[in-house]
Amino acid sequence: MRVLVIEDERDLADAIGRGLRRQGMAVDVTYDGRDGHEMAMVTRYDVIVLDRDLPGIHGDDICADLVASGALTRVLMLTASGSVADRVEGLSLGADDYLPKPFAFDELVARVQALGRRATPAAPPVLFAGDLVLDQARREASRSGRPLDLTRKEFGVLAELMKANGAVVSAEELLERVWDANADPFTTTVRVTMMTLRRKLGDPPMIETIVGVGYQLRAEVV
Repeated sequence: MRVLVIEDERDLADAIGRGLRRQGMAVDVTYDGRDGHEMAMVTRYDVIVLDRDLPGIHGDDICADLVASGALTRVLMLTASGSVADRVEGLSLGADDYLPKPFAFDELVARVQALGRRATPAAPPVLFAGDLVLDQARREASRSGRPLDLTRKEFGVLAELMKANGAVVSAEELLERVWDANADPFTTTVRVTMMTLRRKLGDPPMIETIVGVGYQLRAEVV
């Protein structure tokens, strides 16, 4: 899941970013409404955690522009005010959910995860491909009953390949869905991750490189 945090309280923004990354999400963080607006319009995020009172461009305007653009991105709006009137106003602008500060981090994670499921076509909680099983809720994977010790990035890449259901997934798509904005598109990050993932999956090989196109998970090799 790709998430953008737009929050001008730097300590809070960084804490949210760190916490969501520990949940296996790819997270970008910005502290300014103008930068956040540009990032939200250029990159396809599943969820945006959006502070309402932002410098540069107000959170209300960012939310309204997202809705007008027709983006499938879901918006969780944060605000220091917890009044019912403010909550209603935030939702009327097109926000999908509303969380007053201060909040329990576990609640924020649960709401982001719920919004993420609404942002993309629902995938079953447990994915299967041949003898490969991936449990997204428990973040566990196994092959032929053998547990796989995967890093967060390896797990994310494998999940994207399994969701593709045999279709080819490009390196650019994997960078967009699994990594964040700090990932250099000209590095060998995806290729190196794919090498270690292939090794951990074992034989017979399941991931095929389609030269010049991307990667494909082949369940029929089992």
